This record gives sequence, C-alpha cells and structure tokens, in this order.
Amino acid sequence: MLFFDLDGTLTDSNGVWKDVDRTFLARRGLPYTHAYYEGVAHTIFPAAARFTKEFCHLPESCEEIMAEWMELAKDAYAHVPLKPGVRAYLKQCRAEGRQMAVVTSCVPVHCRTALENLKIEKYFQRVVLAHDLGLEKKEPDIWLKAAELCGVEPASCTVFDDSLEACKGARRAGMRTVGVYDSFFSRYWREMRSFCDIYIESFEELLYSQQA
Repeated sequence: MLFFDLDGTLTDSNGVWKDVDRTFLARRGLPYTHAYYEGVAHTIFPAAARFTKEFCHLPESCEEIMAEWMELAKDAYAHVPLKPGVRAYLKQCRAEGRQMAVVTSCVPVHCRTALENLKIEKYFQRVVLAHDLGLEKKEPDIWLKAAELCGVEPASCTVFDDSLEACKGARRAGMRTVGVYDSFFSRYWREMRSFCDIYIESFEELLYSQQA
C-alpha cells in the first residue's frame, strides 16, 4: 500500500499556508519566524491554532484563529498545481495494480477541493484525514490507523511525505519511507536523504521513461 501526503508531496501548496501565516502575523505586528513555522508546519488545524494562540499570546479563541486562516486561504486550493511527475506516477502505479491512499493533515474541505479540481481522487482507495482523526503525522498512531482502515499490514506500506517528522512517525509505525523534496522543508533535505529509505527531488525520477 502506498500512502501519499498531499501538501508539498502531491501538490505544490505549502506556499499557501506560508502566505496565510505571514499575513496573519503581520496583521498583529508579529514576525514570521522559524520557531513559529516549526510549530505549525504539517500539523492539524486545531493543534496549529492552539500553538499559535499560546506562542503569540493572542486573545482570540482557537475557533476565531482558524476562521481567519480559512478566510485568508479562501479558494486557494482550487488553483494549486500538482508537483512534477505526480500524475504520471499515480497512473503508473495504478497500471501496476498498486493500492494507494492519501494521508494528510490538510483541512478536509481544502483536501477535497484539490483532489477534485486536479482530478486525481480516482487513484486513491481512501483519503485519511488527520484532522478528523485528531492525530498527528509525526506520531505512529495515524499511520497504524491508516493501515487498519485500508486493511493492510504496516510493514507492507510505503509513505511518501515531504516532512521529516512525518517520515519519522511512519518509520516508527514500521513503514518504509520515501522523502519528497519541497522547498518549504529544504533545510532538512540532507537529514531526509540519510533517514528515508528513498529520497526523491521529483516524482519524475520514479517514472519508467526516466529510468530507461
């Protein structure tokens, strides 16, 4: 079973949230720092809101913070592109009879919008939403739950993700990992290359036509 992250792995969408974060903080006269980015990157919406409220000492409720983020993001996910080689690789895996699922921390409505607009939902047997499960991808629990929901053993699963922490969580669940380069996490590429079973800069590297 192949498990694919969405933001930064299948879609070039991490920049959406970087822009949202910068605007949100700028409205309050706060800088966008690496410490803040580390606290909200690739985590579920409620956890990111709790972190933001505490880290920035904000009077707003977590619900108000999330509502503002949604307003800032608007319809961005109707326009996010696939990363190079993704569609061809999904098509290749389907031709091989590989089972595939999405496991994502993306906000559910944004995830559905992206999958539908990009017309790639047909490739996946299931979409596992960390938001709905209340689980973090940096922990093994969500990966074990994803395997359970898909009716497969963890040891038979391979995870594609651009987040080092997510790959560590998957490894702790007994799964193979494929680290996917994204500029949003570029400072970790060396560690990802050494940690993951496979590391790719683009899905084009996995296409047969590119390997010949």
